Amino acid sequence: MSIGIFDVPALKNEPVKSYAPGSPERAELKKALAEARSKTIDIPQYIGSEEVYSQNKQKVVPPHDHQHVLGYFHEGTKEDVGKAIDAALEARKNWATLTWEQRAAIFLKAAELIAGPYRAEMNAATMLGQSKNAYQAEIDSACEIIDFLRLNVNFMRDIYEEQPISSEGVWNRMEYRPLEGFIFAITPFNFTAIAGNLPAAPALMGNVVIWKPAFTQVYAANVIMKVFKEAGLPDGVINMVLVDGPVAGDVIFKHPDFSGVHFTGSTKVFQTIWKTIGENIAAYKTFPRIVGETGGKDFVLAHRSADAKAVATGLVRGAFEYQGQKCSAASRAYIPSNLWESVKGFMLADLAEIKMGGVEDFSNFVNAVIDEKSFDKIASYIDGAKSSADTEIVAGGNFDKSKGYFVEPTVIQAFKPDYVTLCEEIFGPVLTIYVYDENEFEQIIPVIDATSPYALTGAVFSKDRYAIEYATRHLVNAAGNFYINDKPTGAVVGQQPFGGARASGTNDKAGSVLNLLRWVSPRAIKETLVSPKDYKYPFLSGE
Repeated sequence: MSIGIFDVPALKNEPVKSYAPGSPERAELKKALAEARSKTIDIPQYIGSEEVYSQNKQKVVPPHDHQHVLGYFHEGTKEDVGKAIDAALEARKNWATLTWEQRAAIFLKAAELIAGPYRAEMNAATMLGQSKNAYQAEIDSACEIIDFLRLNVNFMRDIYEEQPISSEGVWNRMEYRPLEGFIFAITPFNFTAIAGNLPAAPALMGNVVIWKPAFTQVYAANVIMKVFKEAGLPDGVINMVLVDGPVAGDVIFKHPDFSGVHFTGSTKVFQTIWKTIGENIAAYKTFPRIVGETGGKDFVLAHRSADAKAVATGLVRGAFEYQGQKCSAASRAYIPSNLWESVKGFMLADLAEIKMGGVEDFSNFVNAVIDEKSFDKIASYIDGAKSSADTEIVAGGNFDKSKGYFVEPTVIQAFKPDYVTLCEEIFGPVLTIYVYDENEFEQIIPVIDATSPYALTGAVFSKDRYAIEYATRHLVNAAGNFYINDKPTGAVVGQQPFGGARASGTNDKAGSVLNLLRWVSPRAIKETLVSPKDYKYPFLSGE
């Protein structure tokens, strides 16, 4: 059913390119990487119609080669945040009333630009700025962001088509208005797609946005803004400010027109944001929408019937792709005693083959962690495990930051189920194994459920359907995304809507209609076609 001047075309997931030797996309990406490394760029803030430069320039370096300077970003001030809010509210006057088809056309064009002329540039920027290999960049900064931009248009159409019933003589309709005010989007380093979607999703629904990307992601964020501008996004609809979180928050969370936050980051930061909003709640025109995804301590549970090779592959991919820096990365695994030696053997064989190094060498599976602060934190957990009587280093355990922030894929076996690396989020290539008695499958499940405060992703491997059903039912609150016989990473927009609860966030499911519903304020309209002209109801008549 069409509700506007045209039907949205059938929009599907973007195919993943292989980057195999000899492929045209590999040659194009190699060229884009070489070009990016050959120059030094300046990255401004984007406020209204202006590109804002400052005297406070910060280096942008590849995590795998931190002596090389890719460019500089121009850090902003509180005053810049205030100007961005003013620009957004001014833009809102026209953007909020623009027909949905016109907004859709802008973001569909952005998707086509990324799928075509910007694909290599976007992937190269993600590879160099965030140390992702070619495949990890392709599924993120090409396919996933394209999917968000395209499929969100489908979800928007579905929302607008949901209309109430009308009784005789009455026409009822639902109007899905943007929120009154502006949205604050705070995005992380680990996914360029998230960095693009968090400001774009509210904007698609007619909102205006102040976007603060992570400093460690600004190299690719700059390309996103270039794409949005080329796609025809009006000035001021999305304003990119480059400031520390507290600097932005001190202005935004006190502003009466603040109407929502779209966040991905740490649990502690999100808790602080929530508390600050609560403290300032009386100052706002509306109750702000608070949407956040905050990481996890994601588990893999193997049943005694599981295929040991499949478990090992799921762990190697789930724990060590993108250096374990996915919110969904496998970081704790519970392996039955009858399978452990086989799973360990398969993992050790795979890890012996895996190469680690810079992203320009396409034979490297593992690259660098994002920065020195992250490197030092991960190294401290590994050092703790080396010196503990409660653990054994099964694989890896080495790290070096002389050239880049390299941490070897590390597998720790913990001999007690509450060892620290089974409980705390590490956000690096560290997997902790706990071996349980093969006959105590039901007993290990409540341990898994209670060990971590997070509830983002989890997986069960089994050939026994009763065991699968038991784990699925009894771990119902332990993961917002649950995988059966697969690794707990790799959610696809429109296929596995992503998000978790507990300390993992508000579970508003990015990549689905549920997320977009958070950025509208419905108005129900009743129109009586012929108005009554007598106040009397039939029951008032005499006997």
